[in-house]
Amino acid sequence: MINRIFTLLFCVLALSLVCCGGTNNQGGSRSAAPDETAAGSGADLAKEVVVGAQRTQEYLPLLKDKRVGLYSNHTGMVSEDKHTLDVLIDGGINVKCVFSPEHGFRGNADAGELVSSSIDPETGVQIVSLYGKGSKEAMTEAFNDLDAVVVDIQDVGLRYYTYYCTMLELMNEAAKTGKTVVVLDRPNPNGMTVDGPILDMKYESGVGRLPIPVCHGLTLGEMAQMANGEGWLKENLKVDLKVVPCENYTHQTRYRLPIPPSPNLPNMTAIYLYPSLCFFEATDVSVGRGTDKPFQIYGHPKMTGRDFSFTPKSGPGAKEPTQKDVLCYGVDLSGADDEQLIAQGVSLDYLMDAYADLATTGAGSTKDFLRSFFEKLIGTAKVREMIEEGKTAQEIKASWAEEVEAFKQQRRPYLLYQE
Repeated sequence: MINRIFTLLFCVLALSLVCCGGTNNQGGSRSAAPDETAAGSGADLAKEVVVGAQRTQEYLPLLKDKRVGLYSNHTGMVSEDKHTLDVLIDGGINVKCVFSPEHGFRGNADAGELVSSSIDPETGVQIVSLYGKGSKEAMTEAFNDLDAVVVDIQDVGLRYYTYYCTMLELMNEAAKTGKTVVVLDRPNPNGMTVDGPILDMKYESGVGRLPIPVCHGLTLGEMAQMANGEGWLKENLKVDLKVVPCENYTHQTRYRLPIPPSPNLPNMTAIYLYPSLCFFEATDVSVGRGTDKPFQIYGHPKMTGRDFSFTPKSGPGAKEPTQKDVLCYGVDLSGADDEQLIAQGVSLDYLMDAYADLATTGAGSTKDFLRSFFEKLIGTAKVREMIEEGKTAQEIKASWAEEVEAFKQQRRPYLLYQE
């Protein structure tokens, strides 16, 4: 069964994340222990979150006698040993294909790595990669043989995290061809946070598709409803959309992911730091890819005078990490308090810290420090301008507060869960 393959792959991935480092002065990775993976809320720990995929009575009848495509990956688990693909097949649903996103169906490909389409060896179902060469043509061809697409994938709630972008592509194709989309909703682990500048659509790209903040606070079900309602699909089309909500979830729930959503987000600390540390991807500062603490540390060979050091190494999920095989000096955030990380939201303090340090060793202007990719990640030109003007991280953060409040009002009609 496919579930046994997924279980084995998760064990291999977890082991690789621990072993692929080559770091100095590092303690053990703060991966979530088994008793930390349960859903929980700062206010209410009494009820366990039930994800949409577990509510089979709500969606299997919708899919009866339909030809179905499933958009999912390794996170689409209904229980510890059963994937949504198994549930659909066991429920007699005619699954024609599986659509896979960035990192592939099994979640072990590098960020940005092209993934080929294939056949699942256990079920014989075709896997159509939507992150590879000819992916749009493959998607269009697959839709010729479908009546509905089921979405079941774990997102992390960031505008530059690409799983929602792939969902939008499927919604666009479904709207164009008159097909149904059924979203089996899952919690947003950053769903308590709405922060960061709204994307200036001039910088629309593969890491930003909608005019939303860096932290949008939406589940994929809510995102799908908002895209439909706000006319964000191509040609202002609307798709026949059905969302199966989670139970016992609110936007204040501290939902701890049971499975790493991608190779370099191995635990909740990395997920809570990702809204702030991802901006280093537009620099040559390492963010810990190729170590046992990805997105929990940052550093550079020229950031000397720091107590912490590490050396990125090539490994699973990080074949060519920034500063590979080079000793870096920097900051270890792996022991940070999760609630403090949640409270800070999108913070530019880390980026500004490294910029101030490296400005004394050659990166005297933002052009030397930040590549053009920065605008695609942050979503606007004004942040670079404010950095160059000498504004503090706090002053820059204040600059987007008003637009964040406006977005909160705009998204309210589409929310499925209490704020």
